[in-house]
Amino acid sequence: MPELPEVETIRRQLAPEVRGLRILDAEVLDERLTRPEPPSRVERGIVGREIEDVDRRGKYLLLRLEGGATMALHLRMTGNVLLRRPADEGDVADLMETDPRLGGPRLYESSSDLRHLRFRADLDDGTELLFTDVRRFGTAVLLPDRAALDEYLAPRVGIEPLSAELTPAALGRMAAGRTTPLKSFLLTQTGVAGIGNIYADEALHRAELHPLSPAGSMKPEHCEALVEGIVDALETGLAEGGASIDDYRDARGERGSMQDEFLVHTREGLPCPRCASRGERGGEAPKIERIVVGGRSTYFCPHCQVKLRRRPRRRKRAGGRWKATA
Repeated sequence: MPELPEVETIRRQLAPEVRGLRILDAEVLDERLTRPEPPSRVERGIVGREIEDVDRRGKYLLLRLEGGATMALHLRMTGNVLLRRPADEGDVADLMETDPRLGGPRLYESSSDLRHLRFRADLDDGTELLFTDVRRFGTAVLLPDRAALDEYLAPRVGIEPLSAELTPAALGRMAAGRTTPLKSFLLTQTGVAGIGNIYADEALHRAELHPLSPAGSMKPEHCEALVEGIVDALETGLAEGGASIDDYRDARGERGSMQDEFLVHTREGLPCPRCASRGERGGEAPKIERIVVGGRSTYFCPHCQVKLRRRPRRRKRAGGRWKATA
């Protein structure tokens, strides 16, 4: 699933290319994309409007339209947003067949070519804005104004991890009293937005925290380490243009290279890079292991990622004395 670095990469590519262009025509090719709104209503709502900007909140890509409306796109598992210029030879499907940058092994048999086109929009400079989605889980919502956008996002998206909002104190407040594993805690979009399976694994390894540690077991130093791990993992993903281990392609149809920089994700059975650099166990580094947490494949080093114990609750006894309880 495209996560914050992948969606932000697309946003950074789209914004300067489509800002100020007008949508001349639009076609929703899969009614599931806009459900429960009928495609015709969404098409009418965007045609004729200028694209004023492209923003992002969490994993949502936001097309800011003339008149205050916003089209919010969520790529889900296999969605791709692509730009096709009139000067391009062939189509995206041809490009993906011939360009070696789009090759490489996949975990699942799928593709993001035009056979899976779900939405297209013609812009007034001849450019086409395309949305492809193999598994058809992606969504598009047209919101009439900023108030409607805020109301839509509020129950779905938490704080932005690459903003000043994410501090060790803020993370500690969110985690307080939570018994859910840290891996699941990071995947909860209403907490820290934009983190998915890949970057949760990478952040926890950087923070040296076991994915099964209860979220509420973190002390201030653990919160500080995890904030640093989150930011470093996401910024590395951005620098590499995202991770293309399955269907993700950027707005130009090209693969990201974050998959070449993974420390633990998908590296089951390989040496832990941290332990190897430290010369742990006489020079033989522990191997990365894979477990399932909350239904998601999770990769970690059992040696250097510390499993925290659940912190006891404290309740007041008669006479003003405190007693720890499990």
